[in-house]
Amino acid sequence: MTTMLADLNTVLNDLVWGPYMLLLLIGVGAMFTLRTRFIQFSKFGLMWRETVGSLFRKSPIKRAEGDVSPFQALTVAMGGTVGVGNIAGVATAIAAGGPGALFWMLMSGLVGMATKYAEVLLGVHYRRREPGGPMMGGAMMYIERGLGPKWKWLAVLFSLFGALAAFGIGNMTQSHAVAAGMQTLGMPTWITGVLLVIAVGLVTIGGIKRIANVAMFCVPFMTVIYIGAALVVIAMNIEAVPTAVGLIFKHAFTPTAATGGFAGVGVMMAVRFGIARGVFSNEAGMGSAPMAHATATTDHPARQGLWGVFEVFFDTLVMCSLTALTILLTGVWTSGESGAELTIMAFSHSFGNHTGSVIVTLCMVLTAYDTILAWCFYGETCTAYLFGSRKLIRTLYRIAWLPFIVLGATGRLDVIWKVSDTLNGLMALPNLIALVALSGLVIKLTHGFLKGEPYEPPVD
Repeated sequence: MTTMLADLNTVLNDLVWGPYMLLLLIGVGAMFTLRTRFIQFSKFGLMWRETVGSLFRKSPIKRAEGDVSPFQALTVAMGGTVGVGNIAGVATAIAAGGPGALFWMLMSGLVGMATKYAEVLLGVHYRRREPGGPMMGGAMMYIERGLGPKWKWLAVLFSLFGALAAFGIGNMTQSHAVAAGMQTLGMPTWITGVLLVIAVGLVTIGGIKRIANVAMFCVPFMTVIYIGAALVVIAMNIEAVPTAVGLIFKHAFTPTAATGGFAGVGVMMAVRFGIARGVFSNEAGMGSAPMAHATATTDHPARQGLWGVFEVFFDTLVMCSLTALTILLTGVWTSGESGAELTIMAFSHSFGNHTGSVIVTLCMVLTAYDTILAWCFYGETCTAYLFGSRKLIRTLYRIAWLPFIVLGATGRLDVIWKVSDTLNGLMALPNLIALVALSGLVIKLTHGFLKGEPYEPPVD
């Protein structure tokens, strides 16, 4: 029975992540890039001022509504993106697709910035206060309110896939990576799972505000440690940078031959795993992050959309690139290892086995913890949409969430990754359909924001 289900998932995964899905993901990002006049590049300075620059301004946004600050909403969203995908996901992409996978990962990030801008903008524009709860926004809301009631079935599909996908991408893959890292330090996987259950349960019971408070500390703390350590590895192997960059560009368009423990792959594998792991990491096009951004206190959807641009920029172009460079520069990509173990090997090459393991494991624990918290909120939001916006619904989902942390910590990595890939693709489809259908509104709101026109929320 297990084998039959695994075979069925393989067939479904090949359809969901086949060439048509890859073209759709890149195509939607390219469309928004063109229609917004390359907003991720032409308005990069504005994005920087509205995100990082706003942290140093004391004057609050006037006429703003929401539950948490824009920065807190970003850290929750980044808790769902800057995580194990940057550490283990990048390593998996290189192990399965070769050095060229990084090129396609970066391409997905460049156009993904425009996609994330659009979905965050729509998520804030069509958000609505949940009775007695937080702001509810996300793909399900802009499908129903933007496309109309006759498309509610599509919103239901997105929410169904989202509630289920959360258990894979946001729960089991995260706890598995942490458990694998902790196992290198001598801790049994089941103990890691139990400790994570306790730590997650204590926070999720407090809802989005408590999750935001934790994410606001963990995300910056982890990124400083990880970026600093990665830069040290790069500096210690600086002479190999030209060779590594050459490998990335060469094998983005030509097959990678077998070498050492690396089995060798074709170009299509580099494209597939690069884009798939890029999406797994930055989640552009999936419709998940808008659920967090929709809770932000902001006066205009486009303003929060710029935080979405920054999210993908930092996640993929910065964090994923640093991980890939450490793996390529140290030469461990030919070892035959994969996932978190490969990244640990890269850091251990420069810091020593113990210190390298501690650095990567600590960063994975912090990021995976944030990701589990963020995706619990995404999953419960989807469930609240399906079964009614009641506190009981959210509480029951939070309780059901906890056992899967242990299952992920003690499960098989390959099976978890494959199921997560399938659910991610199924979740993205309804969202991408809505993004294309509502692209005109994205452009209209963007032009209004850039011209300083007053914003008026939609009225049902």
